[in-house]
Amino acid sequence: MSQRRIGVYVCHCGGNISDYVDVEQVAREIGAEEDVVVAKTAMFTCSDATQSEMEDDIRQFKLDGLVVASCSPKLHTLTFRAVAERAGLNPYQYTQVNVREQCSWAHTDDREGATAKAERLVQAGVARTRLTEPLVPLKVETVPRTLIIGGGITGLRAAIGLADIGIEVVLVEKEREVGGWVDRLATMHSSRQRPQELIAGLREAIHHRPGITVFTEAQVIAKGGTFGNYEVTIAVRRNEDHPISIHVGSIIVATGFDVYQPELGEYGYGIEGVLTLPEFQEVLRESEGSLKYHGRPVETIAYVYCVGSRESEDQGDAHTYCSRYCCTATVHTALEVFKHNPKMRQYHLYRDMRTYGEYELLYSESRKKGSRYLKFAPENPPSIQKAGEPKGEHLTVTVHDQLTSNQELTISADLVVLVTGMIPRENVDLVHTLKLPVGKGGFYNEIHPKLRPVETVVDGVMLAGTCQNPKTAAESVAAGLAAATQSASILKKGQVQLDPQVAVIDEARCNQCGECLSACPYEAIASRPLTDDDKGPRRYVINAATCKGCGGCVPVCPVEAIGVKGYTPDEIRAMIDGLLREVVAPV
Repeated sequence: MSQRRIGVYVCHCGGNISDYVDVEQVAREIGAEEDVVVAKTAMFTCSDATQSEMEDDIRQFKLDGLVVASCSPKLHTLTFRAVAERAGLNPYQYTQVNVREQCSWAHTDDREGATAKAERLVQAGVARTRLTEPLVPLKVETVPRTLIIGGGITGLRAAIGLADIGIEVVLVEKEREVGGWVDRLATMHSSRQRPQELIAGLREAIHHRPGITVFTEAQVIAKGGTFGNYEVTIAVRRNEDHPISIHVGSIIVATGFDVYQPELGEYGYGIEGVLTLPEFQEVLRESEGSLKYHGRPVETIAYVYCVGSRESEDQGDAHTYCSRYCCTATVHTALEVFKHNPKMRQYHLYRDMRTYGEYELLYSESRKKGSRYLKFAPENPPSIQKAGEPKGEHLTVTVHDQLTSNQELTISADLVVLVTGMIPRENVDLVHTLKLPVGKGGFYNEIHPKLRPVETVVDGVMLAGTCQNPKTAAESVAAGLAAATQSASILKKGQVQLDPQVAVIDEARCNQCGECLSACPYEAIASRPLTDDDKGPRRYVINAATCKGCGGCVPVCPVEAIGVKGYTPDEIRAMIDGLLREVVAPV
């Protein structure tokens, strides 16, 4: 093999790496490697200035390989591929080495050892880059149509946004009417309109846009095809025997959330007068004038926060996350209650108040109007019981208030509202159909919350709203519009480029055992007959447009007939050898 010309750039990461790794030494050591023409350090390799410097070096030194030693490839692979492409270098002859998460952050107490490990990691990256070959992305024509799954406020707003820029939309909603959770609310803190008026306006807007087709009481039951031209099958409840097949270029998942449902006895749930926040919202929505419950006037309300959120990990299927919206929703609800009765006694029993951002103003306003806030410890939550005679129609809430030296207080309440959080909506069939990535908490996972917040690892399948994580309505709408923008940016071009780092089969080695068929989660491998005789010899082929390059098929092949472009067996072995070989310092 002819000698390569490789450039290596080691990042300080503002101290995240250089505080624990001698990056200058790493650059010096790697600079002595064969084929390394340029070896430099930079405070931030991802900065515009360093990117520009890399581009100049690629042109000046005629580099045919690029190695960046910095943070996780999950963050900046696309960044540095773009650097290479702008300078005329094939972007797939670039390697990113993770010396932050895998080295500096893992060995903060051993600078010498971390430096030695970093040298070997970069050496492995150089060894792989020596064997890289130019790869060309596969181009696929796109269908200018988007499927949106979920007809809540997120899906409706995304549909309108797409239709207004000329993208057809097919919206699938499992319920009889679109509108979702917002249509059930009494009030919204993020809108001056009543929730029902807001949803009615969105329905009207959908109705007047011929580019939007809505299927209610429907669900997606199958997906085929490739990114840019997916074929999806929709089953409509009123016509189950005749499923509908359509072609779409992208898919937005906006399936929303469910609300935590307490078990009987949990915080007194099941006792008359103990309601969840959504149940209390229903009472509030139906009330006119003074607030009543079962015909009795309500004069005192106690709210218990974090029910079904921020649970301990030892509680089995615990919801350890914060639901974010609950504090604001409850404080706003309390302000609405004051409109019914300005003298209402309202007690908020909380662990931590998280009315973040501008919603802090709601918290301040509720205190001025008379709300009382009592802080309890997680290990000593409030207890709720039915009051004894003669006050049998009342509830007693006992809490130890940390703001008053842990004093035990007893509140006599007409209603107790359990502030229940969001939980992920279970939809096993949809997860299987779309191959959706599910996170630890049960919500769907985007690629990166900051850099690629609505994209998934499945090309062309995007997420929006509370199917990702707990959000307010305003945040959900913003996510829906972001997903719409991302879809439009893909479909308006008329074609998409697919990552060429896909699996390939060496037919000369393949023994047609079929192990790879069951190993592929994307059904990208097919068995085809070599002749017209379907029972005769067969060959295995990979659909490059469907394959995600995950490598799941590689280790199951008993004869090593499968590899992934860009990460071939030879490249992997070279990386291992590079890790094991001692770095030789320049004389």
